[in-house]
Amino acid sequence: MSDLNDPRVFLAAERSLLAWNRTCLAMMGFGFVIERFGLFLRLLDPAHAAPTTNRASFWVGLALMLFSAALALLSTASFRAVVSSLGPRELPPTRFAYLALVANVGVAIAGLALTVYLALAAR
Repeated sequence: MSDLNDPRVFLAAERSLLAWNRTCLAMMGFGFVIERFGLFLRLLDPAHAAPTTNRASFWVGLALMLFSAALALLSTASFRAVVSSLGPRELPPTRFAYLALVANVGVAIAGLALTVYLALAAR
């Protein structure tokens, strides 16, 4: 348990969680762009087009999206561990204190859903 008795500790943990959220969103978007790069190459030269699932960009993009979803879940677990170590005077008296946690879990679920969709659509 923390002995600081300052609500800014919770707010700092929340800012860290939101920074991880932005990082995960950026990595997920980058993974999607990489995954779709094979489709772009097929459109440029249809004569030499290989199936999208055989290209390295497909697997690298999916791996990056899965990694960012896992990172979002791990950062959520880390935030929960920090918050559980705080005392009652360090928690803000608002009912919206955990919206960042909900947003981070939403990003993780969206990343997993997108990865599964893209993997199944490539079959």
